[in-house]
Amino acid sequence: MIRSAAKAKGRRTVRRDKLALGQLDRHLGYFLRRLQLWVFQDFIETLKPMKVRPAQYSVLLVIEANPDRSQQAVGDVLGIERARLARMLHELERRKWIARHANGNDARSHSLRLTTNGEKALGKIKRLAGRHEEKLRKHVGAGRHKHLLDWLRGSG
Repeated sequence: MIRSAAKAKGRRTVRRDKLALGQLDRHLGYFLRRLQLWVFQDFIETLKPMKVRPAQYSVLLVIEANPDRSQQAVGDVLGIERARLARMLHELERRKWIARHANGNDARSHSLRLTTNGEKALGKIKRLAGRHEEKLRKHVGAGRHKHLLDWLRGSG
């Protein structure tokens, strides 16, 4: 019987074979999570020059599409809890990408709008995000990409 040098020296060898997933191979959630991890990692890497995170990008896009809407409305549509959104808006405001204005008679309510700097930054971010989306389209295949997008829009 031939033994490896590692075994001969009393060390255990580590198998580098691909592991079976077992029943995990039947769980859609597992594969969706793996895809989400890939998407977020690629998004963060692609948008690194702008130092913007996925949630910040989402907030900027919703503000752009809905100028002068309240912080609460933006948070509600994106499912971001109030304290986290407030911190995020503070950072976007510090970068001079958004402006908050008192909303009517309620000093606690603020409406949101992109600034000129925010519009310029968002233009650059969108171009980078477009590159990311193209990588994703190639990763999953153009047909699957369209099918998934259509299906997920309808399930919201």
